Amino acid sequence: MSHALDSLVHPTLMICRGLRLGASRTLFAAEDTPLENFITLVGPNRAVEILGVRLVGINAENGVKLLFTLVFIALILFLGRLLRRFISRALHGRDERLTFWVRQGVALGTALLLILGLVSIWFDDPTRLATGIGLVTAGLAFALQKAVTAVAGYFIILRGKTFNVGDRITMGGVRGDVIALGFMQTTIMEMGQPPPVQNADPAMWVQSRQYTGRIVTVSNARIFDEPVYNYTREFPYLWEEMSIPIRFNADRDRAERILLDVANRRTVSFSSLSQEALQEMQRRYFMKSADMKPRVYYRLTDNWLELTVRFIAEDHGIRELKDQMSRDILRDLDEADIDIASSTYEIVGSPLVRIKQQA
Repeated sequence: MSHALDSLVHPTLMICRGLRLGASRTLFAAEDTPLENFITLVGPNRAVEILGVRLVGINAENGVKLLFTLVFIALILFLGRLLRRFISRALHGRDERLTFWVRQGVALGTALLLILGLVSIWFDDPTRLATGIGLVTAGLAFALQKAVTAVAGYFIILRGKTFNVGDRITMGGVRGDVIALGFMQTTIMEMGQPPPVQNADPAMWVQSRQYTGRIVTVSNARIFDEPVYNYTREFPYLWEEMSIPIRFNADRDRAERILLDVANRRTVSFSSLSQEALQEMQRRYFMKSADMKPRVYYRLTDNWLELTVRFIAEDHGIRELKDQMSRDILRDLDEADIDIASSTYEIVGSPLVRIKQQA
């Protein structure tokens, strides 16, 4: 590795030394070289001339800076890539979020070092630096408005803790889990939608909060225009509901006990954990307390009595949980001889119908 770097850096230093000394009009110090009539330095500013054609804005000083810039960029990118490989091997098999944020830190450090290095190379005069920054800022503000806004959104996401890799969010109309976060875009593994929100845009063919298989990229600038819904950031639990219609003359108390027993049996492991998480949110935010225990609510309709059981669940695996609860509820209702109601019609009158038989 050291021999390779020496072979790369040594010729570069020799070229830079020849340009700075200016002992001759040629680009190299040797007198009898075939490049003597190919590249020359002319004029008081030692402008570069190739085959008699003078290049505007390119002189010996800029040539030194350009060569040094190329070597500097190559070296920084090589060290950054080497460091990322080392981190991937060192953190292999550990927390994915830790690995991601360490790699993000390396990327930010590499970008910052490149910017500082390039500014130091090309803007040695403070007045020129101020002028250059002003021109670059004006150009970016005019031509790259969306790109600058997206980068600003990236830092807002980090500073404001809007979401993290692995969080389940809704951003820019896309619902799913964050699998990558870049300077410009956020990558989301899309999930489906429950039946009550199937008409939401965009509509989904998966009727639950499970992966659809599509990977969607959303610009970070969307956080300035639309709200970001986070399912997991501060409180990794959701309140869920299941509604069961029964007849008005059915055993309502027995049906309510069945719903509560099933909900308590299937969500007992979440009650204590969710209570601790809620207390932490109350400590950090102005939030009122909420009931973590399952509860059944009545709602009267024209056709039946609707019993809705409300319970706490984790942000992932809700479809599996509701499937298990539905099976248990159906079995217990059958044992209690309680039927699930459906739409019925009672005919209270009909017009007179005459039937005439032909011979």
